[in-house]
Amino acid sequence: MAAPGQALRKRRGVEEAPRPPPEEGEQGPPARPPLRPGTFWLSRIVLLRCTALLYFVAFLVAYHQNKQLIGEKGLLPCKLYLQNVKRYFKGKINLDSLTYAPTLIWFLDWSDMDSNLDCLAGLGLGVSAYVLVTGCANMILMAILWILYLSLVNVGQIW
Repeated sequence: MAAPGQALRKRRGVEEAPRPPPEEGEQGPPARPPLRPGTFWLSRIVLLRCTALLYFVAFLVAYHQNKQLIGEKGLLPCKLYLQNVKRYFKGKINLDSLTYAPTLIWFLDWSDMDSNLDCLAGLGLGVSAYVLVTGCANMILMAILWILYLSLVNVGQIW
């Protein structure tokens, strides 16, 4: 198939003079450079910022609603839920209880659950805002966001 420029010239009635074959040591017309890895930079930036925006909104909602829903005096307090899970696994926080309800709250002080929930949501807000504004993200930052979100979601119980 002819190049698009040649087909366009033929339709207009303009003939192109034939090119002589390249001589020894001479190169033909420059070829288009092949696609190299790293040419999808725009897609990467858009995907990371959209993911950071979703995390930002999720942590913002969690920051505003956690105390009323799963806080100390919430509708379904997460402290009671974690105590029931702990009681089910014979009063121990072991691998079984961590796999049943994976959350960082197991390792925090349960005396003030509202501040724990606010700290997790605030930390998630900060990290997601950093990724959203700068566009800089690596595996560690994205894993932190995922772990923080997982920690809040798994104590949320079924509504």
